Amino acid sequence: MSESEIGVVGLGTMGAMLTLNIAENGFRVSAYNRTHARVTELMETAGGLARRIAPCKSVEALVQSLKRPRNVILMVPAGSVVDAQIDALRPLLEDDDLIIDMGNANFHDTRRRAQAAREAGRPYLGVGISGGAEGARFGPSIMGGGPRESWDRVAHILDVIAADHEGQPCARWMGEDGAGHFVKTVHNGIEYADMQLIAEAYGVMRDGMGMTAAECAEAFTRWNDGVLKSYLVEISGKVAAARDDSTGGPALDVILDRAGQKGTGRWTVIESQMLGAPVPVIEAAVGARNMSAMRDLRLQGASLYQPSPRRLDDGLAIQDLERALIAGKILCYAQGFDLLCKASTDFGWSLPMPGIAEIWREGCIIRSAMLNDMAAALRESQGTNLALADHFRALLDKNVDGLRKTALAAQAARLPVPALAAALAYFDTLTCERTTANMLQAQRDYFGAHGFERIDGEGEHHGPWHGHDLGSDSVQG
Repeated sequence: MSESEIGVVGLGTMGAMLTLNIAENGFRVSAYNRTHARVTELMETAGGLARRIAPCKSVEALVQSLKRPRNVILMVPAGSVVDAQIDALRPLLEDDDLIIDMGNANFHDTRRRAQAAREAGRPYLGVGISGGAEGARFGPSIMGGGPRESWDRVAHILDVIAADHEGQPCARWMGEDGAGHFVKTVHNGIEYADMQLIAEAYGVMRDGMGMTAAECAEAFTRWNDGVLKSYLVEISGKVAAARDDSTGGPALDVILDRAGQKGTGRWTVIESQMLGAPVPVIEAAVGARNMSAMRDLRLQGASLYQPSPRRLDDGLAIQDLERALIAGKILCYAQGFDLLCKASTDFGWSLPMPGIAEIWREGCIIRSAMLNDMAAALRESQGTNLALADHFRALLDKNVDGLRKTALAAQAARLPVPALAAALAYFDTLTCERTTANMLQAQRDYFGAHGFERIDGEGEHHGPWHGHDLGSDSVQG
């Protein structure tokens, strides 16, 4: 039996689909899972692709089945499981054998593992993939991190199994150590925000406008033919149109309003705070999911106060809602790319910003037509916030009033729209020549003698309140 070009450890949904993708693209692949039943299931469902898959009953057998130098993909849960699997593999591998973590790892863990591998003189890649099970099977977006020479070694496989956009593979090397997993984290943060914006638009239609699920589906489908064309808007139309098998009514009507999460959105928010690159729309989206989980508290609140929401007053048109989504989407992507830019500088990655937008055009969950123009804007105006780039400034000029009108009308009707409101607040702050931070700095100087800059001079200054007896008001903080 011929040796495999690559191995996959971990045959959950994503690992199994990725294995089939590799096999379908002409590569022989070895497959192992701790629970061998998963290997058996894979082989039974692989059909004609089974001839390119080598089923392995142990990690030792997988290592022995691979062509040297070996390439091993890990598709196991993030965290300690990855470390345990690396520890199990390393004694069996030679110094030039490559481990590729393609799970949803926290980029800090990837940086730590990359450092350990570098010190041991062994190659290691941390690779983010997006697209869900369908993407893993038929072509995901792939974001690589680690030594460039290690990426180049397996690029002929990753390029082929990735999604394709007009002949270009949606796979790219992002930079050293945790760069790939960081880009994937921000992708997921944007995904949280995009989904929340769409959900809020649905809520405005359902509760504020009294539209049926079928009417909401029609709106999403219509929007998907325009500027908002994207995977998430497309599937939102399909979800809204779906009927429940048990009741015969809209499927959405029987789904509990409690959303799950795996943590990558939260990681995005944490890193944005650590790097000083605000992502308020993403933060609002993560907060909304957290609030959705607090259903008992929400039911208690609804029983104590006048239940919300209520119907909108006349004046908000469905076109306003579409414009709100366009503006909100631009602003949440602008925040995400600003965060990527800041991380690139702070971690020394030199992230390929236009390239990131390009590989997100197909395969991944946030793929959208708008990313074509984002890639062009990032190439033409490097380092510029997307909201200030010419193309998107024109779009915002045309659509931000719809965002303002929608957010204000929804809030007046007690419709919760945290992401839309955060997008509007971000825009207003971004375009505010003089904010109220002078009051904040004066307060800090009063209680902590932190000083401030003056608009009419350089250096650090203190206010006229200094020299007074501040007593217990004087603290450090």
